[in-house]
Amino acid sequence: MFKIMVVNLGRRWGVTLASVLAILALTSSLRAQREMYPRKEGIVQPLQWKELPSWVTLDMELRGRTEEQTSLGYVDGKDRLYELTRVWGGVTVRPTHWMSGYLQFQDLHALGLPLRDVASNMRDTFDLRQGYLEVHAKRLDVKAGRQELRFGDERVIGISDWTNTSRTWDGFDLRVGDKNKIDLFSTSVVAIHPTSLNKHGAGLTFHGAVANLNSVLPKTSIQPFVLIRAVPRVISQQGTAGSETEVSFGSYYDTKLPFGFDSSGTGVLQRGSYSNDSIHAGAAIIRGGYAAGRLPLKPHIEGEYDYATGNPRTNAQRIGTYDQQYPSNHNAFGLVDLFGFQNIKQDRLNFSLAPQSNFLVLFQASSLHVASVNDGVYTGPGSILFKAPTGGFTHDGIGTEFDASAKYIFRKSFVTNVGVGHFFPGAVMTSSAHGAPLTLAYLQFTYRFKVDR
Repeated sequence: MFKIMVVNLGRRWGVTLASVLAILALTSSLRAQREMYPRKEGIVQPLQWKELPSWVTLDMELRGRTEEQTSLGYVDGKDRLYELTRVWGGVTVRPTHWMSGYLQFQDLHALGLPLRDVASNMRDTFDLRQGYLEVHAKRLDVKAGRQELRFGDERVIGISDWTNTSRTWDGFDLRVGDKNKIDLFSTSVVAIHPTSLNKHGAGLTFHGAVANLNSVLPKTSIQPFVLIRAVPRVISQQGTAGSETEVSFGSYYDTKLPFGFDSSGTGVLQRGSYSNDSIHAGAAIIRGGYAAGRLPLKPHIEGEYDYATGNPRTNAQRIGTYDQQYPSNHNAFGLVDLFGFQNIKQDRLNFSLAPQSNFLVLFQASSLHVASVNDGVYTGPGSILFKAPTGGFTHDGIGTEFDASAKYIFRKSFVTNVGVGHFFPGAVMTSSAHGAPLTLAYLQFTYRFKVDR
């Protein structure tokens, strides 16, 4: 029987710092892993059960994360210490070589947190997370049912794995190609209902085409995409009911440049209609870094700029706020995960060290601003936290954040994540009822395994 170890971080940050130092003392060997998120770290440990049919595979993921937040909800003195637990269990059946099926359940809880403070992405009592049939051919793959969608660095479409509930879609995905391929999908995102079965809304509302081109340029991946969001009923800024048709087109890229340099990023434009309003929005992410791979600690330094348009309110029938779609937003704007990719600008510096191939330390500093002083501040899920006052904010500063985190992989399959982040509110936050500084500390353990005959 497998058990997630849960460690109490304590009520003071001295315990957290001691935990960080303890993690930093560990060493081992494994393939280098620079990405803190969203990619899965470590391997799925293979296990054997001789009585299991050869056409069946069982899998499970166990995860526990202890978090402590000061000023929960930006309220001074509202400290919370709690445990997020997540159990995923799945079964794969392969009746033929060209078809397979998969079912995955989930059971998620937020322990030690009052129900009034439990966010919608923290709990879901025993439910279906994935369930699909998949047909395989040489250069063709068709998947129908409840499934994950992940593209690029997941800043436009991702499963939001850091959240307890994660994200899946109901629908169809057709993948054509091999080294260069394209996904054509028609889906609807699954809504989480903590005490009843999860389900999507009426009809399929999210469609797209995403290509993955790996041989166009050397050491470069390019992923152009076109996404369509079609919602049958929305209410415009004037209160008029109608339908929404939003088209997002852009591309993600990731490239390794000569002499240790690298770059990645995403650009998106959005056009369409929202009842009787028009949509004119966009976003951009650009990163540039340098890795000194021959130095002992393999340092990597990276600068990053993020921009998502806000609504300037100069045209009463135009929406200028970028729709972030369905991203994996963890650590997009700091470890505390306060903000979404809407009406926001960010300057960030990332600095990582890899003392061992299975051990990564990351330090980050960022400065956050609203893109338009006439729009509001948005949360990670994309809802509005608060609107701009009449006449707009007098300053565009949301705040600054400093983060330190580490990842250690023990025996290839047992992953430990630890981190501390502190957000210093700026004028935009302090001018509202959300001006308290916030500190987040976490310690997480993850273990995954699969069972074959």
